[in-house]
Amino acid sequence: MIVVRNLTKVYGSGQPAVTDLSLEFKKGEFVVLLGPSGAGKSTLLRVLNYLVRPTAGEVIIDGHALGKLSPPELLRVRRGIGMIFQEFNLVGRLSVLTNVLCGRLGSTSFLRALSYTFTRLDYEAAGSALRRAGLTDEALYFRRADTLSGGQKQRVAVARMLVQAPRLILADEPIASLDVKMQATIMELISDIAAKDGITVIMSLHNVEAAKRYGTRIVCLSRGRMVFDGAPTALTQDVLGQVFDLDPAGTARADE
Repeated sequence: MIVVRNLTKVYGSGQPAVTDLSLEFKKGEFVVLLGPSGAGKSTLLRVLNYLVRPTAGEVIIDGHALGKLSPPELLRVRRGIGMIFQEFNLVGRLSVLTNVLCGRLGSTSFLRALSYTFTRLDYEAAGSALRRAGLTDEALYFRRADTLSGGQKQRVAVARMLVQAPRLILADEPIASLDVKMQATIMELISDIAAKDGITVIMSLHNVEAAKRYGTRIVCLSRGRMVFDGAPTALTQDVLGQVFDLDPAGTARADE
């Protein structure tokens, strides 16, 4: 479904954020990109749907080389890609329902999108998505998004992704801003959706236990390079030491 070939991304004149990455992601996989902050996980996710263009290399999704597509063609590919962010990326002044409906903007006419005018089917899809994300109290749908708790906001973000009917979910540290109980709730929710709908998930995490519990495959990044690609059961302490720069006792090494 997704092929990444010799991917490199450099911001300005700095060090590469990712260096010469080559990967393939199959339909239905739940892939966790594991590594510390600055490992290149977020950059790789953003390059996968060309929110950020690579410095070198290519991304191919369903046979489409994204770098060769016209803007309208790229938009059509992006309609099948749902994004979930660490900081939720909701519009605080808009209602919960309107934030979810924003997930339909990619398939809405320009004039309807400009005026936030949606069809009955759009509203039905938004209500269904909210219920599936665990938000069943309809009174909450009309509250401003900035009045919600962190867990509620992430559920709204999941619902917004669902109304796109995506074939691929890219999730960038979706549990990092949540408490421990809500982290498990959101991971179970995303995992259940992916399994039941046959959606491919590529998710960045730095939580090793969550990665091993929910991922069907783990790709470890360190300083922009891949150091492991395999099943969670094959992820050893030696690999984790390389990824998180730990000494044999499990303590972070001091910078040299």
